[in-house]
Amino acid sequence: MNPPAGTADFLAKLGWGEGDVLPLAGDASFRRYFRVADHGRSAILMDAPPPHEDPRPFIEVAQWLVARGFPAPAIFGTDLEQGLVLIEDFGDARMRETVDAAPESLLRMYEAAVDILIRLRGEPAGPWRPYDRKELQREADLLTEWYCSAVGVTVDTEGYAEAWGEVFEHALAPEPVTVLRDYHAENLMLIGGTEALGLLDFQDALAGHPAYDLVSLLQDARRDVEPEIEAAMLDRYRRVTGAGDDFDAAYHVLGAQRNAKIVGIFTRLWRRDGKPRYPAMCPRVWRYLNRDLDHPALAPVKAWFDANIPADLRGDPMEIARA
Repeated sequence: MNPPAGTADFLAKLGWGEGDVLPLAGDASFRRYFRVADHGRSAILMDAPPPHEDPRPFIEVAQWLVARGFPAPAIFGTDLEQGLVLIEDFGDARMRETVDAAPESLLRMYEAAVDILIRLRGEPAGPWRPYDRKELQREADLLTEWYCSAVGVTVDTEGYAEAWGEVFEHALAPEPVTVLRDYHAENLMLIGGTEALGLLDFQDALAGHPAYDLVSLLQDARRDVEPEIEAAMLDRYRRVTGAGDDFDAAYHVLGAQRNAKIVGIFTRLWRRDGKPRYPAMCPRVWRYLNRDLDHPALAPVKAWFDANIPADLRGDPMEIARA
């Protein structure tokens, strides 16, 4: 993975021209990352090439977070024309691998992650577009658009939209907050090898309900979060914030919506983008979704799922399609 053509000049202008540029893993988008190591200091080079990527949302959200004392990386320099951004290096240690390797750290790591969301709840939303009914429905539709066709099931799409329309009132915040949208253990870094958490992958932030990021954390598509940990963290959040039954309903409605979306996205990453590792995570996401559907606020959506997608068709779409 070679650095983009303009890297040398970009780094030289920022005083990093003598650094070694080392490739790091990419993600599910066109973005690529490199570590710039220069005489004992390091930074991360983000390559977000236009027209496929636009780094401005990442920059804007990062600066908004840093200005309010949240642990997002500092921005050292940008070249928007080339899609290059040099940012603070939080290191390689992620919350995911830390808690998997050291289970004794799990509780305090999740408490620290929840506490960031409690702080974020105290800030009025940034100048982001709203996480409204239209956006919630568009995302939920990814399940019927990609998953259902992949597993060969014909469903009532009109009834699907109607069912969600009956429950989305629970998911609309009277006082919106900044929703980071991908707040989970693989996007939380341990800064400099400490247990202080740093934020990444927040460029899609919207103004929405505070329960959404809590769902992202506690119903993590990429690692199993045990029900007792989920319950303990929900209790911690409610105890500190005073959130009541309305918040509980929002949590499960947004959990079902997010998990339906993820099932659709993981299927699309396989079918459209040729990334076959994602369908294997769908059974975990279905387990979360099935639990959310048991909440009374989701009765219309649960009825739709029971009528349209049998239990044996809720799993790994690649495996089901092969059967």
